[in-house]
Amino acid sequence: MSATDQPNPAPVRVVLVAITKHGAAQVAAMARQMPQAAVCVSAKFADAMQGLPNPVAAYAGAFKDEIAGLFERYDQIVFFVSLGAVVRLIAPHLKSKDEDPGVLVVDDAGQFVIPVLSGHVGGANAMAEQVAALLRATPVLTTASDVGKTIPVDILGRELGWRVEAPKINITRVSAAVVNEEPVAVVQEAGSPHWWTRPTPLPPHIQRFDRFDAVDPARFKAVLWITHAEVPEALWQRLHERLVVYRPPREADA
Repeated sequence: MSATDQPNPAPVRVVLVAITKHGAAQVAAMARQMPQAAVCVSAKFADAMQGLPNPVAAYAGAFKDEIAGLFERYDQIVFFVSLGAVVRLIAPHLKSKDEDPGVLVVDDAGQFVIPVLSGHVGGANAMAEQVAALLRATPVLTTASDVGKTIPVDILGRELGWRVEAPKINITRVSAAVVNEEPVAVVQEAGSPHWWTRPTPLPPHIQRFDRFDAVDPARFKAVLWITHAEVPEALWQRLHERLVVYRPPREADA
């Protein structure tokens, strides 16, 4: 398998949600551009969904009773509902960024798309950019690595099948070093070299190396190591919360 021949990921399960007449009209328009997305609307506005290719679920009871099912069935939930209402509705159902779906809000005028929950790990930031492009709206991204156009430490290489190996405290500390523009080393000994996909250059405080022994750890606040090599416990201890390791699929180097 070549570096670009990665297994196809499972399709992202998206649902477009509205609870008002105007919101339902927005959902109907968006659904025509996203035929793979499901639709969830109040039963009294279900007529507006006629003719859509999308699967449509019309609820008749209290909308708050729908949230648990939406969280269970979908990876991305796009609400055409006010931000405050969405925050109150989803609050009782939150678990962790590793489990929660991406949650987005589109304002009533269709001018802004706001990732509310699981921007990185849940993919809400990427979905916000996709939805905003369809609406010709502005994605409102607040995640530091996206705003600063730098490395997202917690999901680097995810689309290439890379697995992150590090204690959570390391990911937190290294992420802080990256967004605070402290000296960071990226060592790549394995995997596809095409992991930097932003249109802007890699930030100048991040320096790339092709082998770990070329790095002087004393010069860097953090080290991101892309490798198949075994990492000795002594090295984890020596770098103390400054190291994050990424494991690409071995087939990618074949």
